[in-house]
Amino acid sequence: MIGKRVVEEKPTTIPEALELLEKQKKGEMEYSQRLAYDYAQKFAGVDAETARKMREELSQIEKLNEAQIVAIIDLLPKTKQDVEVIFQKTRTRLEDSEINQILEIVKKHTE
Repeated sequence: MIGKRVVEEKPTTIPEALELLEKQKKGEMEYSQRLAYDYAQKFAGVDAETARKMREELSQIEKLNEAQIVAIIDLLPKTKQDVEVIFQKTRTRLEDSEINQILEIVKKHTE
């Protein structure tokens, strides 16, 4: 990592990270990349294309920021309580209708 610098930083879902790592896998992977690849394989709940569709739909909910959208896609909440846990430490307060909208989007893409 010496001599490298961050050019851009963007929250990425686990499925999208897995897709990037699979492209990298064709060449030589460093130890940390192999660990990240193994983790992503185990915990990616949807594929990268589905994650992108979910990101697009979730971005229509105005109160959600990029990091919250990524957390929803990575955790795939199934209940209202699951959604509330994601937002527990933020100042974002969601209405029941917005929580239901999030749950519907997740359900649509995971069944």
